[in-house]
Amino acid sequence: MLGTEFPDDAKAQMEGGIKAVFKSWNGKKAVSYRKIEGIPDDWGTAVNVQAMVFGNMGDTSATGVAFTHNPTTGDNHFYGEWLINAQGEDVVAGIRTPSPLNDETKNEQNKNFHSMEELMPETYKELCDIRRTLEQNYHDMLDIEFTIQEGVLYMLQCRVGKRTGVAALNMAFDMLNEKLIDEQEVVMRISPAQLDELLHPILDAEDEKKYDVIAKGLPAGPGGAVGVIALTSEKAKLYAEQGIKNILVREETNPEDVEGMRAADGILTARGGMTSHAALVARGWGKCCIVGCDAVKIDFEKGFVYINGNVFKEGDLLALNGTKGYVYDKEIKMINATENPLFQRFMTMVDKFRTMGVRTNADNPDDALRAVSFGAEGIGLFRIEHMFYGKNSEKPLEKLRNMILSDSTDERIAALDELEPDIREYAKATLKVLDGKPLTFRLMDPPLHEFAPQGEEKMKEVAKRLKISYEEVKKRVDALHEVNPMMGLRGVRLGIIYPEITRVQFRALFSATAELMKEGHNPKLEIMVPLTINVKELEHQKNIANEIKAEVEAKYGVNISYMFGTMIEIPRATLVADKIAEVAEFFSFGTNDLTQMTFGFSRDDVNAIVKDYVDQKIIPADPFNTLDQEGVGQLVKLGVDRGRSTRANLKCGVCGEHGGDPDSVEFFYHAGLNYVSCSPFRVPVARLAAAQAAIKESRKK
Repeated sequence: MLGTEFPDDAKAQMEGGIKAVFKSWNGKKAVSYRKIEGIPDDWGTAVNVQAMVFGNMGDTSATGVAFTHNPTTGDNHFYGEWLINAQGEDVVAGIRTPSPLNDETKNEQNKNFHSMEELMPETYKELCDIRRTLEQNYHDMLDIEFTIQEGVLYMLQCRVGKRTGVAALNMAFDMLNEKLIDEQEVVMRISPAQLDELLHPILDAEDEKKYDVIAKGLPAGPGGAVGVIALTSEKAKLYAEQGIKNILVREETNPEDVEGMRAADGILTARGGMTSHAALVARGWGKCCIVGCDAVKIDFEKGFVYINGNVFKEGDLLALNGTKGYVYDKEIKMINATENPLFQRFMTMVDKFRTMGVRTNADNPDDALRAVSFGAEGIGLFRIEHMFYGKNSEKPLEKLRNMILSDSTDERIAALDELEPDIREYAKATLKVLDGKPLTFRLMDPPLHEFAPQGEEKMKEVAKRLKISYEEVKKRVDALHEVNPMMGLRGVRLGIIYPEITRVQFRALFSATAELMKEGHNPKLEIMVPLTINVKELEHQKNIANEIKAEVEAKYGVNISYMFGTMIEIPRATLVADKIAEVAEFFSFGTNDLTQMTFGFSRDDVNAIVKDYVDQKIIPADPFNTLDQEGVGQLVKLGVDRGRSTRANLKCGVCGEHGGDPDSVEFFYHAGLNYVSCSPFRVPVARLAAAQAAIKESRKK
């Protein structure tokens, strides 16, 4: 293949092998794996040179891979696989189905195979002793590789073993009980990605009972997955790009498949054991995976998959129970997996070490309840305009359109007066759910054209309701058009040009608060003005707030306590944050828009650019997913520092999606933020990331 003969000289052979390892660092599969795992390209790789031992020298020789705990479940069992008269590659490549290490861990697929415990009991006992020594020394679960050459056991390597989120949780508490690690280390042992895995759904056990299992394999990756069949990595990636859940079905996987494995929702292989490539990679990613399912036969030429006589093709549906190794050909319901009492205990432990608050971005009572169940300490971003989307939005949207299409201030005020009770009730319902927890309402921030009627039919409906001509409606809609609406008439600008829009929002929010107070509740109201560029804007809006608050207090006979702040999302605001803090009692950094404004990237159109930029290493990561610390991050720090130079007790948070990204959360901790806010399902991950940041800091000190 290389065009040169294999050298006879031993030194040349060794030199060639060493160079091959170094060159492998830039191989396609290595580059893909680093990209997926976030491993820096400049780390490089190392070479170990050691004497070779041979497991393929007859029936007294063997090779194997083992884990000091079960890497899938975390059970305290010595778990592994071995092959007689074989080399290590035969085990990990999935070319042969290996035998179990011991009788305790036999399963349906290998129960008739002879274990090492049966055939080589003395060597097995020696291996068990080594297992205990390693765990006592490293205080962790180890992945070990060994070879037996003519009856003599040789240890080839050991490293901290990859494990599922469930296994990581179980092992950490086992080792805590054994006093191998303390509570701080328990919190550090579960990565945010593993915790995220624990939040992923599993198959609904009740629904699962309704269907027949069509095949069984080895349960290599926990949880459940339902999706269409993809026979190649390329197809899995394509499905993922289209938002289609998919199951990658292969005879066995190899390192060339890592991108497809990452894109797939589940993995099913015909061959391989619990230490095969598919099992190890899927386990490390918390991916649902079944391996060694010998009922699966694949005809790549025809594009068919045969499973116990059933014929499937690419695009047909499968469901996997990765915890049991069961395969189904029906769409089975999925459920939440967070009811695990150990998960709840772990999150309680997390909060013992966490010093930064975690809130949620939520826009209705249901989302708020869900977030609170995940541990959210309040709402950091409630977008009022979301009441005009989705469920029960038809009537409020109709009233909003009346306001948008008004032709005079009087018309606009009349339309807003009709809308005010809807905003009040919408706000009141969520304030009531969060009784005693802070709720930050962001004043309306949408480009108005987004809510205008689109299309001739919709415009004619509005014209009929408003008793004006279709042409007049079209003219008013066209007048709303902006060349760059994301930088146009939205946010605080809307409230300054049309102060009646601000008035009705303040009246609705203060009235909702007053009503709840009269009913015996404890609403904690925070009002956030978006898109500010200077303190004058805030002064303008605060004057309106003071006027309306006094009216509402007189009407209800209560004294309303609330916080008035702003959303920092324009670079200029961070530069003049000391002035803005003269009026604002809190800052919430809107890092989505701050990133957009700083990079000059449109967050709605940037995907193609960012992908190429990341691939070509022009930027290290998508800045809308992980905070750009050397640019946008410095603006955040500047805003915090300058704001607190004026108001020492200025509360600072973040409400962009970066609030749920672990790397970004750690940065926000060091930047001195009081809290982060993120979507409900990311709240536990943010809690863990904040706790781990605090632990790392305490360890440094």
